Amino acid sequence: MRQPTDFRPAVLAAGLCAALACTALAAAPPAPATAATQPKAGGATYAMADFARVRKYDAHVHYNVADPAFLEIAREDGFELMTINVDYPDFPPLAKQREVALMEHAADPARIHWAATFSMHGFGQPGWEKQVESGLRDDVGRGATAVKIWKNVGMVEKDAQGHLVMLDNPALSPVAEYVRGLDVALIGHQGEPHNCWLPLSQMTTENDREYFGHHPQYHMYLHPDQPSYDDQMAARDRFVAAHPKLRFVGAHMASLEYDVDRLAAFLDRFPNASVDLAARMGQVQYQSVRDYAKVRDFFIRYQDRLMYGTDLTYEPGGDAAEFKRSADAVWRSDWQYLATGETQHVDTVKADVPGLALPRAVIDKIYYANAVREFTAPRR
Repeated sequence: MRQPTDFRPAVLAAGLCAALACTALAAAPPAPATAATQPKAGGATYAMADFARVRKYDAHVHYNVADPAFLEIAREDGFELMTINVDYPDFPPLAKQREVALMEHAADPARIHWAATFSMHGFGQPGWEKQVESGLRDDVGRGATAVKIWKNVGMVEKDAQGHLVMLDNPALSPVAEYVRGLDVALIGHQGEPHNCWLPLSQMTTENDREYFGHHPQYHMYLHPDQPSYDDQMAARDRFVAAHPKLRFVGAHMASLEYDVDRLAAFLDRFPNASVDLAARMGQVQYQSVRDYAKVRDFFIRYQDRLMYGTDLTYEPGGDAAEFKRSADAVWRSDWQYLATGETQHVDTVKADVPGLALPRAVIDKIYYANAVREFTAPRR
């Protein structure tokens, strides 16, 4: 089957859009839930006034510059951070990401945590596996409590025969087992938002329709020679099934953001898996505007398997004051949606979105306890 010469821009551009959580409704939504139609909270809930005082953990950020701004706003707003190194060419080189992670972790080890990663350069060549293992062993020894494998596996990287390397490639299995042996979590980001594989007329969000309409070369629906969305999910599922003792964290709601029922089925099938919510809040809000009770019930039912995250990224050259304002706004908006019953107008979905008013016990798990469980130091 023909392989395009390079789909790296598709991966990067779509990922940037997701990181900004730029979701919009495809059509006018039904009337939003009101106080009269919302389910009862089922327990005491938090208010906006509680935001800064409650202990919280953003399980998916990228702290890519040695500057205290991110740490400062995390302290002000009551967050611990998991900064994730990732083999993304638009980020600083892996060595620089690692340097920043170590520096910020040393500045406040109780608040800044980090996830290591590895390069696919040399994959399939003698010595690659041992080199990866040596690097990960050193990183865990220096405080990393997770390892990230990015969507370049499945969408960019190719083997010697020119075929895409999928996550269930047998050569990646020893690395997964090595991570398991280190007793840290593996964070997996496979595929893209579901919209990427749909025709424009069927996309659920306006931002995706606009972006892929102007960039057809990145629109996977137009490239049937590439693995399908279901191909990507099936490879990931085979991988998780093959490593039942591995702590697996599905980044970005395991790329099942469009359907909480399908995500529920994934979590039911794989008891060793959890997911973060990074850069997918708009997709959740899209669903809750249409079926408030189902989405709220999902969060309550899977309260032990969900971790709050944003994908906030602080890059070299960024304006520190503006970044702090932006981070604070994102965190407070998400808190309003998840923790309170207040309605807010969400521009990214062009709707008035009622808060889920999740019980305090549920919020405490999603916002803190689950991340602490998954991202503790090795448990041996």
